[in-house]
Amino acid sequence: MIYNFSAGPAMLPASVLKKAQNELLDWQGLGISVMEISHRDPIYIQMTEEAEQDLRDLMAIPDNYSVLFMHGGGRAQFSSVPQNIAGPNATVDYLNTGVWSDIAIIEARKYVAEVNEVAKVVETPEGKAIPPINAWALSKNAAYLHYCPNETVDGIALHEVPEVGVPLVADMSSVILSEPIDVTKFGIIYAGAQKNIGPSGLSVVIIRNDLLETQQNRVCTVMNYKVQAEQHSMYNTPNTFAWYLAAEVFKWVKAQGGLPAMAELNAAKSSLLYECVDNSKFYRNTIAAQNRSRMNIPFQLVDSNLDNLFLQQAKAEGLLSLKGHRFVGGMRASMYNAMPLEGAHALVDFMTRFEKAHR
Repeated sequence: MIYNFSAGPAMLPASVLKKAQNELLDWQGLGISVMEISHRDPIYIQMTEEAEQDLRDLMAIPDNYSVLFMHGGGRAQFSSVPQNIAGPNATVDYLNTGVWSDIAIIEARKYVAEVNEVAKVVETPEGKAIPPINAWALSKNAAYLHYCPNETVDGIALHEVPEVGVPLVADMSSVILSEPIDVTKFGIIYAGAQKNIGPSGLSVVIIRNDLLETQQNRVCTVMNYKVQAEQHSMYNTPNTFAWYLAAEVFKWVKAQGGLPAMAELNAAKSSLLYECVDNSKFYRNTIAAQNRSRMNIPFQLVDSNLDNLFLQQAKAEGLLSLKGHRFVGGMRASMYNAMPLEGAHALVDFMTRFEKAHR
């Protein structure tokens, strides 16, 4: 059995891939692929409408929010957000929790007068941690606060939703659909698809409708939230195949029991791995317990000379893509919704045997 622990593009549900394989040459009995049909064909539009409704059902998205299926993955939204909802003279607040926050801040500085870093990850005796919200240096007049609830590189997560009195913008690329959330606490939620939704190149933007009225004329029209909302995400030709696969993943998540079931599964998987690391003197994790990610779990071998051997033997057992991010090193197990509990058990079993053989 192969288990793919890639941080993204990540594994997709096997049943979704098999269905796509079966339909590749003949979608909906048309005798052609979904990649060959016009995005404005009524049968394709029906699919997109069902996809949006399934996502609304899963996340309990209210009617006063628009759902957009856009280009460029999550990274394109780093620049789209400030251009759409903040003027050039605005101040915006950013929580810096790691690599992706850093890049989002760099992009925002191109479009607004001031980017205020309200807080960043600090080293504590318990490991890397996010300062408590009451210690953040919030602006008095920020157009919005941006944060990433789950940073994939270091495996750092903020498990509480900040309440700061300005529109809250969240990059949920690695946690969307992993657990229930209250959408009404956010102004904008965006996510690259390639972790919990579908293939890369697609992003989902969930935006409160009043924020559509703050759009700036300077934004590229393709990335203009108001235009895309008015055009039902079809101002220009969308990534039709990715949208189709996302629709199938939404159906799959529903069939598994929705977001409560996903949350239970993800908690079980991450607990297994953290317990293995915490009970070992052979492995370690450097993130404070309260900020540990359930999606991306980095760990290091105390003896880094064994790293390559660990990866080679893991691969031989069908445990793929465990090498840590190049900025961090070590190992990283990404366990999004499509990773079954058996995958976590297989990894922990291998880690236990590897430790016994080399400690």
